[in-house]
Order: sequence, then structure tokens, then C-alpha cells
Amino acid sequence: MYKLTLTLLLAFAMTNLPAQFQQSYEKKEFISGGDTLRYRILYPLNYNANKKYPLVLFLHGAGERGNDNEAQLIHGGNLFADSAMRQKFPAIVVFPQCPQNDWWARIIHDPNKKDSLGAFGFVSDQPIGTSLGLVSQLLDTLAASGTINTKKMYLGGLSMGGMGTFELLWRKPNFFAAAIPICGGGDPQKVTTYARNFPIWIFHGGSDPVVPVSNSRLMNNALKAAGAKATYTEYPGVGHNSWDNAFAEPELLKWLFKQKK
Repeated sequence: MYKLTLTLLLAFAMTNLPAQFQQSYEKKEFISGGDTLRYRILYPLNYNANKKYPLVLFLHGAGERGNDNEAQLIHGGNLFADSAMRQKFPAIVVFPQCPQNDWWARIIHDPNKKDSLGAFGFVSDQPIGTSLGLVSQLLDTLAASGTINTKKMYLGGLSMGGMGTFELLWRKPNFFAAAIPICGGGDPQKVTTYARNFPIWIFHGGSDPVVPVSNSRLMNNALKAAGAKATYTEYPGVGHNSWDNAFAEPELLKWLFKQKK
């Protein structure tokens, strides 16, 4: 199922993270049924276990898969670890890591497919995959921990993680307060399970050679038709790394944290 030869996704350079930045996130493992999900978790400044905080879960791209429990922080980890942002938007932030042999979303990749969606097919008639299933269980555990404001749980992801974002939204309808999928895609037939009045901000580069921008355009149109509060931002001339542009949006975190179920 997951024999995906997406070499372009893996071609983006991975850089070493500064040690101080890494240390902001604690290393954790979630184990269920013999399977292990590695993840990093960032607690608010002056964390008080007796308080309830918003939760942000962010899904990385294909190039950050592995078992080092570090690479998933490369894109986006610094946004939430910035001290000014932590002061302004106190939250519990979780970055899980998908193993090299798995994929966040249920997809079929056909490199010979030439249509505008760029060889991606989204499978919605199968059980949730192993890694995304572990993420779902981890979310349930966190939501029941007593430290999470369950009216303010947010989901985001980029590339493969953007695809996982769209899938997790229909796998867990009415769970999240908002979502920010970046350069991803999904099954437009599933949006009716979660779209009604749901706030979602979609981002994509207009010249993306890896995940065609048509994927996000399609999802945006389907969401709006289903009654979602969808916002779509496309960056003309930008390639696959549109997450850099999205993370630089001055209103991104302000918009995200004001959403509430």
C-alpha cells in the first residue's frame, strides 16, 4: 500500500536543529498494541498542570519520516517554540513522527497518472493506517488528561502531513476547532463529515512540482460548497516549500488560537 516512490518529497534538504531549540520539546513515546509512536511535546512557559491549555498537533512531511524523534521538528517546530509566541499563545504542541515505511494518509501514488491532481489518489474506504491511528489514540489520551482545553484543539500539517490533516479531520469529526493544511490534498467526498461551519485555512504554492496546487484548490472548493469557513491562500511562483510562506503569515497563530468549538 505504501510503496511510494516520491523522491521529490525526500529531496528537500534536512538540516540539523540547534540543540537549544530541540530541547524545548520533550521526547515521548506512545505505545499501543505493540506499536510505538514517537513524538515531541512542547509545554507552555510557566506550565501549570492544574490549568487547561489549547492543543496543537502538527504532522510533518515525507522527508522527515524516521525513528530519531527529531526530524519532525525541522519545519514548524521553531514557530511554536519561539519564546514570544509561547508567551502570547500558551499551548501544548505535539509533533509526532511517522516511521520511514508508513504514511500519514491512505493514498495511492501512480507516477504514470497525468491528470491535474498529480498522481495522488485518496483512499477513504479502508481502516485508518497504523501511524495515523496511533496519532488518533494519542489525541484521545491527551484530550482526556485534564490538561487540555477540548474546545481549542487544532490540527495542521505540511505535504504528506497536509494530506494526513485532511484525513484526520473526517476520521475524527467534531474533534478539532480548526485546521491548517499546507501543500496537501484529500478526498473531497469526505468533507461533508466535518465541513459545516468548520474554520480551515489552506495554503499552497502556485508552482508546486510535488503536490500540485490543484489538490488544495479542489479541497477549498469542496469545503466551501459544504458550508465550511474555508480560507485559501495561494502563493504565486512558490514551489513545494510553501510552509515557509505560511509560517511567516503574521495572522496565522492569532487566527488559529481564536478559533473555538
